[in-house]
Amino acid sequence: MRFVITIQITGFLTDFSGGESTIAIDGPAATVREALERLWTRHVGLRDRVVDERGRVRPHVGIFVNADHIRHREELATAVRDGDEITILPAISGG
Repeated sequence: MRFVITIQITGFLTDFSGGESTIAIDGPAATVREALERLWTRHVGLRDRVVDERGRVRPHVGIFVNADHIRHREELATAVRDGDEITILPAISGG
């Protein structure tokens, strides 16, 4: 059985994913944290832009599982299932 989670990278973060905006993560991951750790092995530079040195999501970054913001769930411990989509959305600032 194949287990796939799709991760959407948006905004300036694609500079750190080799220009990829949609990345399929193959293999089991029980939580958002596990899926992101698999992503970090492919795109190391993304990690420091998404989480801080303690592994917490930076305040200016939103992470969603399907349509649910993980801050309203279990943060990085939010469960994921086969077929879920994780979106990493940096805050947009401007005037």
